Amino acid sequence: MNIIELAKQAGMEQDGDMWFSNIYKTDMDVHISQLEAFAKLVAAHEREACAKICEEITKTNIHVYYQWGVKECIEAIRARGTT
Repeated sequence: MNIIELAKQAGMEQDGDMWFSNIYKTDMDVHISQLEAFAKLVAAHEREACAKICEEITKTNIHVYYQWGVKECIEAIRARGTT
């Protein structure tokens, strides 16, 4: 799903490259580049939150064999932000 579809699902409407929301009755428009930057920040925040949850799992008393898999997941989650 791309940023355009997400903006539409959030109730925003498009006017050229600008987006606005009739829901909140505001005169503020947002450029598509701002929406894209915001979406990237939200995704990065969520990836880091997921990675930290995985890191907490490695601190428990689980077998080393399973910790290897968790560490691989942490690396894969964080790597998604660099590709």
